[in-house]
Amino acid sequence: MADEPLVLGIETSCDETGVGIVRGTTLLADAVASSVDTHARFGGVVPEIASRAHLEAMVPTIERALKTAGISARDLDGIAVTAGPGLAGALLVGVSAAKAYAYALNKPLYGVNHLASHICVDQLEHGPLPEPTMALLVSGGHSSLLLAPDITADVRPMGATIDDAAGEAFDKIARVLDLGFPGGPVIDRLAKEGDPTAIAFPRGLSGSRDPAYDFSFSGLKTAVARWIEAKRNAGEEVPVRDVAASFQEAVVDVLTRKAVRACKDEGVDHLMIGGGVAANSRLRALAQERCEKAGIRLRVPRPGLCTDNGAMVAALGAEMVARNRPASDLDLSADSSLPVTDPHVPGAGHAHDHDHVHEVSKENLYP
Repeated sequence: MADEPLVLGIETSCDETGVGIVRGTTLLADAVASSVDTHARFGGVVPEIASRAHLEAMVPTIERALKTAGISARDLDGIAVTAGPGLAGALLVGVSAAKAYAYALNKPLYGVNHLASHICVDQLEHGPLPEPTMALLVSGGHSSLLLAPDITADVRPMGATIDDAAGEAFDKIARVLDLGFPGGPVIDRLAKEGDPTAIAFPRGLSGSRDPAYDFSFSGLKTAVARWIEAKRNAGEEVPVRDVAASFQEAVVDVLTRKAVRACKDEGVDHLMIGGGVAANSRLRALAQERCEKAGIRLRVPRPGLCTDNGAMVAALGAEMVARNRPASDLDLSADSSLPVTDPHVPGAGHAHDHDHVHEVSKENLYP
């Protein structure tokens, strides 16, 4: 395989229609169509609305990415797509589109893991991942500590949330404070004007007998909601900025403490942080502070690459091609609960056995 494979990646696991194009570890295009504003009035993502939005945005977003990259679809070495985990209906739109393009263009198809993609995207900004890499992934659906000796074939779960994910907790507290959806950016902004030590909110699973690397934010969410309720019942004004700062500090304190501990315990001198919550300014600052003290190098992609995007899928797809990993079959299915231990879904057949594709079909599907 080529040292610098040209790969298009499609991401539709939630409410972002992402299409990215990379050549090796160089990002050529990162096109995103978001339906977040449509979901905002419901206070969260509505799966059926997300699926319909993906369907409408798919072809225009792919065409925009190809134009930005200055290439033809025929130039591609492969098509990568998020096969899971995520919302089943949303995943199906992306997988179906990827299969159609792979079929029409006679290109290998790679169904990849959403979480592994979040790790691999850092290659586009900071170069090849060290092996092994310790990754802290924090988003609306996931809070995970992962050890990745080989991002294409060996990803090991160290710890995960046992209830609410960190991003989910941000959204719920924002709702209690009437701050709208999504909650992460507005809480981050307000917290900068508040006192993170004003209120002593609990740190979940931080006791000596608790699981070393697992997370729990449900108790914190409940404690914050009850504190706000007590203030309102007493007829007192809720200090929104102090609540935001104290809540945010409780979340990032636990995340960074456990991540650094995992690095020390495993003898890994790099920590990569990804996922939507990795865009949080306080998480980045505290992680940097604690990593420096521990002699650990911190790698965090720029905020635009932390949220769901097609570039991360293309990055992992390009790595699959470069390492000659087997392609997926054209009967690839979406798997809403695809385990992180499966960085990609290899097919049973040969990586390039597309002889059943008729030339006339390809010409009709993609002129």
